[in-house]
Amino acid sequence: MAGSNFVDYVKICCRTGAGGAGSFSLHRDKKTAKGGPDGGDGGRGGHIILRGNSQFWTLLHLKYRKHVIAENGAYGEGDCRSGKRGKDEILDVPLGTIAKDAETGEVHFEITEEGQEIILVAGGRGGLGNWHFKTPTNQTPRYAQPGEPGQESWKILELKLLADVGLVGFPNAGKSTLLAAVSAAKPEIADYPFTTLVPNLGIVAHRDSRSFVMADIPGIIEGASQGKGLGIRFLRHIERNSVLLFLVPADSKDIHEEYKILLNELKQYNPELLDKPRMLGISKADLLDQELIDEIKKDLPKIPVQFFSSITQQGITALKDELWKTINS
Repeated sequence: MAGSNFVDYVKICCRTGAGGAGSFSLHRDKKTAKGGPDGGDGGRGGHIILRGNSQFWTLLHLKYRKHVIAENGAYGEGDCRSGKRGKDEILDVPLGTIAKDAETGEVHFEITEEGQEIILVAGGRGGLGNWHFKTPTNQTPRYAQPGEPGQESWKILELKLLADVGLVGFPNAGKSTLLAAVSAAKPEIADYPFTTLVPNLGIVAHRDSRSFVMADIPGIIEGASQGKGLGIRFLRHIERNSVLLFLVPADSKDIHEEYKILLNELKQYNPELLDKPRMLGISKADLLDQELIDEIKKDLPKIPVQFFSSITQQGITALKDELWKTINS
């Protein structure tokens, strides 16, 4: 998943269609010289609609589309014929996309289901034709409603990745290496901090042809919730994960302390994240012998813990078993 191809934030200008004006026609034909009103209604202006599409995993296709403009509705016509509706502009977005107002930051809604369609900005209503205004005292009204103007506003679309398991850890904790070891994903891996600059998704094959989705979230550092390092830009992706797998390398100075720092950053960002099921994975376990493992276990948090090595595959199957059990519990 190339970093340049992953876009999880776009700002677009939305302009909906204006409604068509109603008609103030009076019925005339060879048999009727002075007929009553028969002006049709104007057509509704086109909406701008978001539609969930599971085939998309990024907002890249909207990155360079700064203006989205829907079609105007057509005027009403005589013989009570309504004008044609303006064509809607439908934007396909990945599941987990949130729509916000660019000025106020207000969250409008979230797209979470395949095929789900929600109006982002509504088109103007068409005006009523003059036949609506006929009364016993005014049987030939010569006026009709104008159509409503379209709306123009800036909107923000943000993506929160949908995954079963989210990997949480400091830079160089082995998150990308684990994802590469258990799935076909090819994240960039190197021995320096912040190798991962965008989230990566991988499908993890499990027993009996079962599978689950794992997300490698860019590394967190102490103070990330206050904007340090990569800040909170990627913390929002953790909100959409069912299970959080905290990764701490076996050669860490204090495994429990690193876990507490990570947990505190999530708490500072969104306390509700602590309600999610979580596990602790000790990576680089090939550096340890059984005596050291037993010693480390004495000072670990009271959550499911699994020692593993992505290089030697030690403990990988047990880790996947425990994750599957947690996901489906």
